[in-house]
Amino acid sequence: MQKLIKTILVTSALISTISCEEFLSETPDNRTFINDLNDISELLTNAYPTVSYLEIAETLSDNVGDKSGTPQELNRALYQYQDIDVSLQLDYPNYYWNGCYNSIAHANQALLSIKELGSTVESEPLEGEALLARAYGHFMLVNLWAKTYNPNTAPNDLGIPYIESPETEFTPNYIRNTVKDVYDKIERDLLRGIELVGNKYEEPKFHWTPDAAYAFASRFYLYKGEWKKVIDYSSKLIDKNPLNFRDYINTYNNLDYTNRTALYGSKNESSNLLIVFAESLYGRNFVNANFALSTEMTAQLFNGNNLVGRRWVYSIFGRDGANNLPKFDEFFDVTNVIANIGDPYISIALFSREEVLFNRAEAYAMLNEYDNSRSDLDFFFEIRSINYNSSTDKLTDKIITDAYPASNGDFSAFYNINTKQNSYIQAILEAKRREFCQEGLRWFDVRRFNIPVNHTFIRTSNVFSLKINDPRRQLQIPSFAIEKGLSANPR
Repeated sequence: MQKLIKTILVTSALISTISCEEFLSETPDNRTFINDLNDISELLTNAYPTVSYLEIAETLSDNVGDKSGTPQELNRALYQYQDIDVSLQLDYPNYYWNGCYNSIAHANQALLSIKELGSTVESEPLEGEALLARAYGHFMLVNLWAKTYNPNTAPNDLGIPYIESPETEFTPNYIRNTVKDVYDKIERDLLRGIELVGNKYEEPKFHWTPDAAYAFASRFYLYKGEWKKVIDYSSKLIDKNPLNFRDYINTYNNLDYTNRTALYGSKNESSNLLIVFAESLYGRNFVNANFALSTEMTAQLFNGNNLVGRRWVYSIFGRDGANNLPKFDEFFDVTNVIANIGDPYISIALFSREEVLFNRAEAYAMLNEYDNSRSDLDFFFEIRSINYNSSTDKLTDKIITDAYPASNGDFSAFYNINTKQNSYIQAILEAKRREFCQEGLRWFDVRRFNIPVNHTFIRTSNVFSLKINDPRRQLQIPSFAIEKGLSANPR
């Protein structure tokens, strides 16, 4: 695969100079050119982001607290909402930026090579895979470095550069497309990718498939507020068969810690729809980070009964200072046996059926289809509650509105949310944040609904607040990209 990578000139103005110089160090005579569809298929294995956003997104969210320990640089900066401009360290924002644009570069080269070889029926699934990879990379970038989607302001809000072709020069000039333009291009690539992508892989869960694409579409249209499309795409995946979701009661809770982590991000987990191996230290940091799942946050999220009056099914491992749910394990790829050095990786499920279920429940609520929304929530609590009784533990409007009065929902979306919808959204988001605790998804809901966040620093009693419309909800554009002409985000 390394030979094939040399065919690509990456997006150099968007990726740090050091990495580009290393990438371009090979002479043209040493490059291997793409000659057939097998080469393109191999090339596309690098169109998936082998980088992690988990530590970034989780630490920015309201899922974390102070453990009164000594935080590492990244952990402290994120918790205090400070910009941190380090390019070449694992899990830092700039590293994720680099990784996404590198994946996009591979997708673009694959698309160009398909065109040059001549598009055929046989090449269509590869084209679909490349388009979905390109769309996803840009989707994650725009939802971390730009304002959340708002159709009223998106035509003027600065997004990120949407790159649609391989680069032919070392320092091309880039501009930030508007958020609307980025979303329009993502939608174009997403819909065309859904039409073309196939499922004939040796390991389907490590590739874009129709199911993974439907899950992506479910999330994409949720962020756009197009509720009918959310329901349509979600319903292609949701049949409410417990066997297609994570089985905590009969499986996970009967496994030891090691086997739980091994299964969580595995192809053998039926819930997982798209898996990547990301180079990351999060497999060790998510347990020991100072600003993470503190004892207080553990009690708030997982102690006591849930909405149907039952105990949550999740098991919290670790003592004070190491509270965690067993989701990530580190795979260490040894590159030098004698020196015992190598690269750490974790397995990440980018999409799962549980997320799609929540997306549909939210869309139903926004269409005032409360019975359907409640039905999806009922199913979730059935598979996430200890001793659930399907006869007596059904949700009602009153249970939801009493537990989550509209006055408690501090939401600010681009669309109107009535009082009943507010209560339902609170119920959905609170269940969702527990399901995906330590996986970073909560941050994107915090952004979507402009939810205020307060991070307290125990030793000094300082509170680092993220208020409504705070510009720090957008990560700062990397300095190396700003130097190449991209506009910085306001601060």
